[in-house]
Amino acid sequence: MLVGFDHADDAGVYQIAPTTALVQTVDFFTPIVDDPYTFGQIAATNALSDVYAMGGRPLTALALVCFPEKGDLEVLERILAGGLSKMMEAGCTIIGGHSIRDDETKFGYSVTGLIDPQRVLANKGARVGDRLLFTKALGTGVISTAIKKGVAEQRWIDAAVKSMTTLNKFAAEVITANDRFSVHALTDITGFGMIGHAREMALASDVSLNIYASRIPLIEGAIECVRAGYIPGGLKANRDFAECMVEYEEGIPPEVQTLLFDPQTAGGLLIAVSDEGTTPLIQALLQAGVGAAEIGEVIEKTKPPIAVTT
Repeated sequence: MLVGFDHADDAGVYQIAPTTALVQTVDFFTPIVDDPYTFGQIAATNALSDVYAMGGRPLTALALVCFPEKGDLEVLERILAGGLSKMMEAGCTIIGGHSIRDDETKFGYSVTGLIDPQRVLANKGARVGDRLLFTKALGTGVISTAIKKGVAEQRWIDAAVKSMTTLNKFAAEVITANDRFSVHALTDITGFGMIGHAREMALASDVSLNIYASRIPLIEGAIECVRAGYIPGGLKANRDFAECMVEYEEGIPPEVQTLLFDPQTAGGLLIAVSDEGTTPLIQALLQAGVGAAEIGEVIEKTKPPIAVTT
């Protein structure tokens, strides 16, 4: 076992040969959008993300299905079709799965990928002087809450769905294609929010992080959702757990502070890359059609381990 539970990493890594290791992860959840096909796409994108976050390539997947006994099978068919579309885009083969009767629909996958044991990118490894890059935008949690309440504007929904159905495949391919970028640590921003996953990177790497609040991309509608009070329970739990690890510079808008704890579904990659590799990596990501924002830096270990500045 090369990567396990030690540092709350995104997936497990198990070496099976001198140049080959397996990357394994599992993720499933209840519907967060109304359209079943889109829900299937989001569930697949989210499950695949943890393999990409280790620098791996997804290979096979097993579907996990919970569905009401008297549910409409056409709905289930659409969920499975949406998931299949993203698995095909990822080049990942669905080889089976398991279903059970459940009053509440749940869907996701167990995914297995391949990786070179010498090129595993864990959340441990960030170095002082590294720059922090982020490949998507924050806000899927609060917008999903607004969707469930039936108050989300269509353009917010469209922006959130686009984010949640965009694979991290191309970002991972760019990151792993060339060692000259000197990427030292990698994780995806998902259920624990930006602060939660940044905390894991800081603690695993024995460093501190300075996050620039004004540079963090936000999905359209995210600020409006926070102001209207569409706050998911997961955001509150994240904040209760991790805000003690954060020091804010005066002047950080309260809405932005809140969104730093927003639980993301199929969120972007947080990358710790050498200072000299930052500009080439950003250029390569942009050329591949991947958004990339420099949102912070790795600094000497301090208390608390995360500073949020303007």
